[in-house]
Amino acid sequence: MARPTRPPAGSRARVAVARQRRRGGLADRARAGRRRGLGAGDLRAAAAWRVGTGAGEPSRWLRVDSPCAGAVDARRRRIRALSGGRRQPRAGVRPVIVCRTLGPVAVSVDGGSAPPELLWRKNLALLVYLARSPKRARAREHLIGLLWGDKPEGAARHSLNEAVRVLRRHAGEGGVETEAGQVRLVAGAVELDTDRLDTLLAAKDYRSAVALVAGEFLEGFAVSGASAFEDWMTAERALWRGRSVDALLRRADELLGTGDLPGAHEMAQRALVLDPTSDVAVRAVMRCRALAGDRAGALECYETFAARLAGEVDTEPDTDTKALAERVRRERAWRLPAVAAGAGAGEAAAESRRAPLVGRASELARLLGAWTACRRDRRAAVAIVEGDAGTGKTRLAEELLGRARLDGAAVAAVRAVEADRDQPWSGVLGIARGGLLATPGVAGASPAVLAELRDQGAPAPGLGRALVEGLRAVCEEQPAVVLVDDAQWLDRESLLALVAGVRDLARLPLVILFTVAPQPARAELDELRVRIGREVAGTAVRLEPLSGDALRDLAHWALPQYNELELDRLARRVGTDSAGIPLLAVELLHAVAMGLDLRETKGAWPEPFKTLDQTLPGELPDAVVAAIRIGFRRLTPEAQRALAVAAVVGGRVSRETLGRGAGLRGEGLDAALDELEWQRWLAAEPRGYALVARIVRDVVERDMVTEGQRQRILAAIDGAAHLM
Repeated sequence: MARPTRPPAGSRARVAVARQRRRGGLADRARAGRRRGLGAGDLRAAAAWRVGTGAGEPSRWLRVDSPCAGAVDARRRRIRALSGGRRQPRAGVRPVIVCRTLGPVAVSVDGGSAPPELLWRKNLALLVYLARSPKRARAREHLIGLLWGDKPEGAARHSLNEAVRVLRRHAGEGGVETEAGQVRLVAGAVELDTDRLDTLLAAKDYRSAVALVAGEFLEGFAVSGASAFEDWMTAERALWRGRSVDALLRRADELLGTGDLPGAHEMAQRALVLDPTSDVAVRAVMRCRALAGDRAGALECYETFAARLAGEVDTEPDTDTKALAERVRRERAWRLPAVAAGAGAGEAAAESRRAPLVGRASELARLLGAWTACRRDRRAAVAIVEGDAGTGKTRLAEELLGRARLDGAAVAAVRAVEADRDQPWSGVLGIARGGLLATPGVAGASPAVLAELRDQGAPAPGLGRALVEGLRAVCEEQPAVVLVDDAQWLDRESLLALVAGVRDLARLPLVILFTVAPQPARAELDELRVRIGREVAGTAVRLEPLSGDALRDLAHWALPQYNELELDRLARRVGTDSAGIPLLAVELLHAVAMGLDLRETKGAWPEPFKTLDQTLPGELPDAVVAAIRIGFRRLTPEAQRALAVAAVVGGRVSRETLGRGAGLRGEGLDAALDELEWQRWLAAEPRGYALVARIVRDVVERDMVTEGQRQRILAAIDGAAHLM
């Protein structure tokens, strides 16, 4: 077998390649595009020669790093540099010019940077104007008057022709047509982000739409000596400002519906920056701040807006904006200790222990849907939130109540404790004192009804009917929401009265919201749940442990300085120690941010068939117990004393009892209780305060209160009781 011949070297290589071209019928094409050295055609011919000769080893003279290959690459780079850095279009493929106009103008051609001549102001103005014109066409005379009206006619026509020549050069020969005295852009030659925005808004894809909004239409762009173009641009800016603001506010509503307050606030703030005189935008910002607990920030935003309107357009906020400001003023003003000076963003977030709502988007959306339908259709509804202890039932209910208050609803809330189950009508009296009697509309009820609801003596059998009539008077003036937290402990009489209220007030805007644990089971609630969606409007949601993604979001909130790998590891460990229960997960993350090292703790949880309320402190992982201790120590001394009293007494404890046991009074007591409620240690209602979970009480009582402290607390409470 003959050895395969090697490629000839030196000048004989070109002779061999030419001979091979003639054999393949390529000589004519090669002659038309001949260039110095070996070009792309030469390389293909050399490859054919190599196959034809049966050469089995690599052709060393065609290596990528050979001088010939380098010459080809260098020539390609020179061509690309001369074309403004963009790739040359393939034969038969027209280039596409993409213009970003919603913000500072940006232009690209086939994915690369635009050549400088295309970015000349009048060339760019002509391009955008044609792309926004009906059928993307305009008469030559119209364009001359628009952009070159300050020039003599001959010079103006020459300038238009030059501008069209530039557009045609970069949009391709078929991209710009000039006939019958018109200049027209062919469909597909130019893409505008405004067209894309319209498409996304029509599809209600607000998430993608807001990504296009970077500012005003052609922000900062101007053409001197073209007043007609400036007038057109002013009108376009007003048009696209309105559509951009609409997209941002609709996206803000979507994010609010999932509980993402920071994301919603960002969208609303961007809308207000685009249109500083928009009542709708300022209301969105105010709602986001109020729902986040920033009452002062919401009112400051309103005052700034009102001053801007008075100074710039000599007007005042509309009726809806004024009404929202008044509702925000009625929101609770918290007395909270200042965050330690110099704390970083992560420390400040974890310090609050007031974590964002994560992993509950679908459940919140269902509750808000029931509330919206109730107001729209003026039809009573029932909402049930079921879950084990610590899964965030109360937190989810608070999200609905906060939105309802800002929507102008009357809100009444009661939290049941175990002792209430044996106290007939205790729930009805709690609702009356928990907001119903403070509602202006209740004055429309009869004096007898009001007297029964206010009665401080023994509960009367007519309390159920009085509750229904009181709710009727309120709902005839405004929508209402009644929250019964931990409804599994509600007395039977009050529970049946609420069920009757849903039936008797079916044509009024009323929502009865129950949060309930699976144990102990309540037959009345089970029957009501079965009727939802058939005989009764509303929804029922079940809260499960948080997913890994939700835990990771929580970890990022508490420790934003962690990288991706660290967050993944932390989320897995927190998921193991907390079993995905939000209450424990937040405690752990708060403690890690404060310095807890999870590597030094051990333990596994939960035990089979046990819930959080059935778990003793000694059965929890060491990390969870340590986290609760760290959280306790981060409280102010006054709040620690009040929390210790709540843990020692147990159940629902009145404000006066907490003050006596902790040795606090007046503003000092109020500040301590506000801190505990804001940090989600205590849940409050007009009859008193209770710890959010039994396991928290058990850990605080066992580990954070000495026997001497216990005795002094009980003695202070008993001594004050004897003096009364």
